[in-house]
Order: sequence, then C-alpha cells, then structure tokens
Amino acid sequence: MPSFYIFLLVSLPLNALALVTFTCKIKEKKPAVIYMSNLACVDLLFTLLLPLKIHYHLNGSDWVFGEVACRVVTAAFHCYMYCSILLMMCMSVDRLVAVVFPMASLTWRTTRGSAYICMLVWLLAIAGTFPLLSIRQTFKFKKVGITCHDVTPQNEPAQQQNAYLFSVLSCLYFFLPLVITLVCYSTIIYALSAKSGHFATSSSISEKRRRAVIMTIAVLIEFVICFAPANAILLYHCVLLATGSGSGEGNASYAAYLLTLCLGSSSVFLDPLLYYYGSSQCRKQIRSAFWWKKTQKASTLSVT
Repeated sequence: MPSFYIFLLVSLPLNALALVTFTCKIKEKKPAVIYMSNLACVDLLFTLLLPLKIHYHLNGSDWVFGEVACRVVTAAFHCYMYCSILLMMCMSVDRLVAVVFPMASLTWRTTRGSAYICMLVWLLAIAGTFPLLSIRQTFKFKKVGITCHDVTPQNEPAQQQNAYLFSVLSCLYFFLPLVITLVCYSTIIYALSAKSGHFATSSSISEKRRRAVIMTIAVLIEFVICFAPANAILLYHCVLLATGSGSGEGNASYAAYLLTLCLGSSSVFLDPLLYYYGSSQCRKQIRSAFWWKKTQKASTLSVT
C-alpha cells in the first residue's frame, strides 16, 4: 500500500498542470471547463494528503499524528471521493443538456450557473462528511499501535456511527449519482446515434458520438473500479452490523477495505482522460502545445 500511494504522487504535477490550464490558459470558461477545474482541484488537494497515509502504512498502521489529524484526513478522503462523484454526475447532466437541447441550452449553460453548481457540490460533499470530524477515529491495539479509522473495536459506538453515516452517504452520494450518470450517457449516445442516422455525411456528429462513447467508458470505469468497491464494502459492513453477524471476518474485511481504499485513490489517474475527452478547449490546448514543440524542433533543425 505505501508503494501504491507513493506511485499516486506522480499525479500531483499532472493535476497541477490541468488546474493551471483550466484557470489560466483557457480564456473562455465554458461549463465543462468549470466542472473539470473543480475536479482537478479536488484531485490536487487529495494528493497533498497522501504523505500522511504513506507514513501511516510505512509505520505499520501506527498513527502518530493525533486524533484530530486522523479525523481531518478521514473526512478529507471521503470528501474527495464523493465530491468527485458529484462533479462527474454534473458533467454528465451538462453534456446531456448540450447534446439533446443544443440551442435552448445556450441560455441555461452559463459560467456563473456552473460555478454555483460546483459551489453546491462542495457544500454537499463537506456537509456529508463533516460528521466524521465528530466521531472518534483512532484506537490503540496491542502489537499494532494506534490505528486511524480503518480498524474499530467490537461494540465501539464509533463503529455504529460510521456504519450509519456511510450507509446514507453510499446511497445518496454514490448509487443515486451512478444511476443519473448512466441514464445521461445512455441518452447522449442514443441521441447522437439518431442524429448520425439522419445526417450520415456529418463527420462532426460521428466524432462527437465517438468521444461520448469514450467518455462513457471512462466514467463507468471510474465509478465501477474506483468508487463502487469502497461503497459496496461499506454497505456490506452496515448489513453485518444490523444483523449482528460481523464477528469472525476481521482479517478478510480489513484486507478488502484496504484494497478498496487503493482503488478509490486511483481515480486521480483516470480524471485526465475525462479532461481530454470532456472539453474541446482542453484538447485544443494540448494539441497546440504539441504543435508548438513540433514547430520549434523543425525551426531548430532548419537553422542548424
């Protein structure tokens, strides 16, 4: 796990570059740019917290930074996850409106409106994970030390509190956005397929459909591989606690939980794919950068 988290640090310059591109390089701030700049900001803030988790696991799952720091890191990790999910859902709804109602949406899809929606997403994610700051997260175990969130003693009130909180968060902040996102992208692909059938000679519609399919695959991969396991195992623990059949599964559940945390963190590498296929302005910036380097190299060779 420490090696995996160290590897994730490579995404730090990628997300920093993406954030600079969205905020400084792209002058015309379309709604997609607003959503993606917020997503890049979420990824960047999460990556800055990774050194604490790396130290925790390198130290044999012994937390040395205190109870307050553990609560903050725990809340920040889940805030990152649910904020990313909600932003991707907003991106899918925005893309649906743009494709299905191209003319009418010109008055709906404004920069200010997208900024307000992103502000609401941040508030929802923070409000949903804020109760974690009031729940005890560190516990001392023999032969291990002080754990942070990932292990809770049996019959501890914090165990019940975490279970109830995450059952609500998983339903409202994961499964509901997942359904909305699936409906949106399915409708987008259907609408573009219908348009390409009426305008068979339009290469732009075929290109849009191809990008929509790639975006759908990327978003589904991020939902299913990165976020679904963590939310599924949290709901599984809620069921075990509700039925009283959670004893005897400590080691297996702990290993599965650690694996889902790794998968949830890996979304920082999939988001750049969303940036490229979700924003035409981002593609132009990348292509212009490569074209500039190519022309600079050609001019250097001609001079020599």
